[in-house]
Amino acid sequence: MKRIVRIVVSMFGLLIGYELSAVVLMFVGLRIVIKPDSPLYFGLLAIGTLVGGFIFYVMTPGFIQRCKLASLHFEKFIQKVSAKDIILGAIGLILGLIIANLISSPFVRIPYIGYLIPVIIDLLFAFIGVEVAVKKKEELINFIISLRKSREKYGREDGMTPKLLDTSVIIDGRIFDICKTGFVEGPIIIPSFILEELRHIADSSDTLKRNRGRRGLDILNRMQKELDIRVDIFEKDFEDIAEVDNKLLKLAQLLKGKVITNDYNLNKVAQFQGVPVLNINELSNAVKPVVLPGEDMKVLIIKEGKENGQGIAYLDDGTMIVVEGGKNHIGDNVLITVTSVLQTAAGRMIFARLKSDAQEKVI
Repeated sequence: MKRIVRIVVSMFGLLIGYELSAVVLMFVGLRIVIKPDSPLYFGLLAIGTLVGGFIFYVMTPGFIQRCKLASLHFEKFIQKVSAKDIILGAIGLILGLIIANLISSPFVRIPYIGYLIPVIIDLLFAFIGVEVAVKKKEELINFIISLRKSREKYGREDGMTPKLLDTSVIIDGRIFDICKTGFVEGPIIIPSFILEELRHIADSSDTLKRNRGRRGLDILNRMQKELDIRVDIFEKDFEDIAEVDNKLLKLAQLLKGKVITNDYNLNKVAQFQGVPVLNINELSNAVKPVVLPGEDMKVLIIKEGKENGQGIAYLDDGTMIVVEGGKNHIGDNVLITVTSVLQTAAGRMIFARLKSDAQEKVI
């Protein structure tokens, strides 16, 4: 076995000697003209090849001995290392080599040293990959476990998609009534960073903000106690992301869920990132009763409009009605005829006029 190893190592030495001799002759040939097809060139190349083989042949016994010692030390080291570290180290090594090959491929074209640079980069990234995988093993394992548990817990159970609530829709409060009707299926997810933002709002020195924050917390308590669907708190946070909205969208992507909001800007950002959104305002506009031009109705004129002679009334769902000639009937119930309906991003607006030319009051 030793002879076979010695022959193999000597052949490797011959190859190394040949390569080094070719490189040396290339540099020397720039100053001293040595033609590649001359006897001198082949003679020097043969001498360099033989010298390389001889050196490796002489060094083989010591090399074998050192390999034995190294294998013993490696075996003792492996026995001390856990299987988890070995697996993670192997994964890190593979990833490091993949990245190194992607980076080092352009350097191959560099003359003379092009074949050495990829080797150096491979060794460097292989070392970094193993070090990162082993030293950060606890964080990696915890992240994988938490992600798997999250998908199992909040995943698509029986075809249901998790719904993530943002701060604005919790404070709004309509989400409770919508969930109570059964139109929204669970599970409902409340991220911990949303709860933290609600707590900061509830502790604000501004009275309006404080009341809004406390209303949001009350809505969450009612949802957990009174709703039949599952409402869970998700504890994971994204410390590397500053904005709460960006954290919410990142979590929705991880859980493959949908975001429920009434925030116009969040809606647009979510659409850009490909995150499904359920907008409460859009739902509210969609379920408003349809009013057609020419339809008659009885309304209460509440206040004066912006234009001269106009009066303002409202439907039960909050839709504003602008009544021409209604200024003189503030506080009265009157019959009106719808003239036009305007749909805007903020909602629906109805324009109307009094039913009769005599503007007859209906009591």
